[in-house]
Amino acid sequence: MSAPNPLKNPQLEFKSLLLLVLAATALFLLIIWPFFGAVCWAVFIAIVFWPLHQRFVQGSHGRRNMAALASLTVILLIVILPLAMIIASTTAEASVLVEKMRSGEIQIGQFFQRMLDALPHWARSVLERFGVGDLGLLQKKLLATLTSSGQVLTSRVVGIGQVTLDFVVAFFVMLYVLFFLFRDGEQLSQSIARAIPLHPQHTRRLLTQFATVVRATVKGNIVVALVQGALGSLAFWVLGLPGALLWGAVMALLSLLPAVGAAMVWGPIAIYYFLTGALVKAIGLAVWGALVIGLVDNVLRPILVGKDTRMPDYLVLVATLGGIVVFGLNGFVIGPVIAAIFLVSWEMLASVRQQSTIPPA
Repeated sequence: MSAPNPLKNPQLEFKSLLLLVLAATALFLLIIWPFFGAVCWAVFIAIVFWPLHQRFVQGSHGRRNMAALASLTVILLIVILPLAMIIASTTAEASVLVEKMRSGEIQIGQFFQRMLDALPHWARSVLERFGVGDLGLLQKKLLATLTSSGQVLTSRVVGIGQVTLDFVVAFFVMLYVLFFLFRDGEQLSQSIARAIPLHPQHTRRLLTQFATVVRATVKGNIVVALVQGALGSLAFWVLGLPGALLWGAVMALLSLLPAVGAAMVWGPIAIYYFLTGALVKAIGLAVWGALVIGLVDNVLRPILVGKDTRMPDYLVLVATLGGIVVFGLNGFVIGPVIAAIFLVSWEMLASVRQQSTIPPA
């Protein structure tokens, strides 16, 4: 009887295969890392618009290429094109506002001076200890910051062009991947489900929770942010605030932080109006921000997001902040998704352990 071949050991073959899979996965993630954001947004958009794509599939009688092209066209017309127009308008208004500040048409020092004069003596003394009460020094620091920023922007024109080129390339990569996700999404999801080394029930739950959180986060957060930004721009325009569209865009961006984001913009402006004696504007903006803008967050977000995420608000806030810190702007979706997968995985582990400890009847 011949001795068994040690290279034909099933355990060794499985461990070698597992090592090969891990190494290939790590290298694959390394090569797609420059386009990580583009691939992520392609996946997010495909999940959000998948029900619409299914209607196009039914209307085209199963011709998936035509359905994928129709879905991509609709997304370009109703999502990407309006968003690009808003970004272009906001950028133009921001450049005009900065030019007015540099030319002296808008005096930032006057705004600070009015606020300092309206503060009580003890508050001004506290600010003076931190060097904020010295208006002349504050203006010098502000002008120095603007000057250094202008020099940096001037010296890095090539870098800015490279960033723009990277953005264009990533944008077309996102559209390209999105087309094939629409066309081959069902086959890809089935392949991923078969490849995950989990119980089929756990795999279905994990993938379902992933899609649910992505759809709820993207649809809920982006729609709420746009509505709050529009309401903020309307209020600032009525009050005659310079750069109303710009501040509305800032409010929309900060509205991605649930519960506290929009108040970080209209709150300081209302305080400024109150300290400078414009009580009508201060009260009106505070009421508009607390009731109308805040009501959008409290009413519209639960309708769009629903109860499917099953995550408490504090966990959503912490996960969103942490995701933005780690992954940049993409983190406002990636953070809650990671938190949801974290909760689901621990719930599945707890249920498996509980089932294994229950004695048979």
